[in-house]
Amino acid sequence: MHKSTIRGAAAVMLSLASYAASAQPKPVDIGFIGTLSTPAGYIGEDERDAFMLAVKEGGGKLGGVPVNVRVEDDALKPANAKQIADKMVQGGVRLFTGINFSNVMAAVGPTVLNVGAFYVSLNAGPSNYAGKACNPNYFAVAFQNDSYADTAGMAANELGAKRVVIMAPNYQAGRDAIAGFKRTYKGEIADEIYTKLEQADFSVELARIRSLNPDAIFQFHPGGAGINLTKQFANSGLADKIKMITPIYSMDDRMLAATGTAGKGFYLSSLWSADLDNPQSKHFVDAFTKAYNRPPTAYAAQAYDTANLIGSALKAVNGDITGKPDDFRNALRRADFPSVRGKFKFGSNQHPIQDWYLLHIEAGPDGKLVYKNLKVLARDHTDVHAADCKMQ
Repeated sequence: MHKSTIRGAAAVMLSLASYAASAQPKPVDIGFIGTLSTPAGYIGEDERDAFMLAVKEGGGKLGGVPVNVRVEDDALKPANAKQIADKMVQGGVRLFTGINFSNVMAAVGPTVLNVGAFYVSLNAGPSNYAGKACNPNYFAVAFQNDSYADTAGMAANELGAKRVVIMAPNYQAGRDAIAGFKRTYKGEIADEIYTKLEQADFSVELARIRSLNPDAIFQFHPGGAGINLTKQFANSGLADKIKMITPIYSMDDRMLAATGTAGKGFYLSSLWSADLDNPQSKHFVDAFTKAYNRPPTAYAAQAYDTANLIGSALKAVNGDITGKPDDFRNALRRADFPSVRGKFKFGSNQHPIQDWYLLHIEAGPDGKLVYKNLKVLARDHTDVHAADCKMQ
């Protein structure tokens, strides 16, 4: 073989190798800021674990694109979260998720969105980002906060509750929950009680409820506060005569295990339950349980969907979210991924349109408390704030 031919072949091989290397997407950094400590830390743990399950199933990739998930604990402190987000943005991170609480989201949102980065929410759904402050780079995969409450209002109507006390912490999600419930509930509001976000003692509130003697209570208290409230409610004797109606986030699987039998009889509104009959949900429940030796919560289900949504959009742009932001955004909007909820799509404000269910906590055949899916509360349900969103 002539030397010139050898040199030519070598050049071709080098060119092909260079092309192949350039075609391989670079790892994408994902800033995962979540609540991993405090009594609500188990929520962030479930969300992180489910998100990372999707990454592990992809061999360290989402949508075939390598990802570097940078997990940080906000300790349920907005200032902490903002400091973490500032540092990540300065380090070049342009894709974020993980925040569970809406007051934390309020601190981080401007930091992320003002630099043109993307935030894909796996839980927090404050009303402002669904309405007047909607942003092309903000997506809510779980819900808008009102949705788990206005569907609870529908549940109260279904259950024949004529007079209800409503109670929630005095922060963005709590206020959204109160507003959502009042929007759909048709009976009398006996009282409207606001608590502290990390409150532990509810004796004063329960005494007030006893004096009012309502048919039912609607309350939204996720995490440790909800565990304490549930135990104190059961010990007070009120559970024998007053229905408890909550979103799933006020009595998730981990809370149910922590409260013993205190959650028995609760009615819940939920966007997902482990017995949903679709292939992706069945796969997820089995994979999560095997990976972590515990059943997944709704928080985990939302996080798994979030990871797979992100993967579908990363695949569409081969990981180039900064060079092709419009294409990445459009791919997120298409929501072309298998959801544990069976069907999933975004509304005009980039918040979900989805079904909600009425669940009841009761004893199973073995005496262990389980969630029984009673019926669909609302089909293709969306939020009222979309009308105020003027997305460009």
